[in-house]
Amino acid sequence: MILEALGSALLGLALAWTATHRLAHRLPSRPLVLSTGVAGALFGDFITHTALDAAAIPLSLLGALIVSAASLSLLVRPAGRMRRRSVTA
Repeated sequence: MILEALGSALLGLALAWTATHRLAHRLPSRPLVLSTGVAGALFGDFITHTALDAAAIPLSLLGALIVSAASLSLLVRPAGRMRRRSVTA
């Protein structure tokens, strides 16, 4: 169980690190992105481990990867400036 949690945390950290290098201009500060990736992976591991029990470790790590990617996607900002139009225009 400890190794599974450590593995999912490292997986989330690797995913967040990759996201910061590829999308640095569209993400907030690096510590926020890294901690969100790790927290999302641990939460995804917990949810998947609870739902599938301890027999499915690869599926649990897959769940950690999916939830970590979903939580990181919530941090991505639009690439260009958003144009706001007035209601009367």
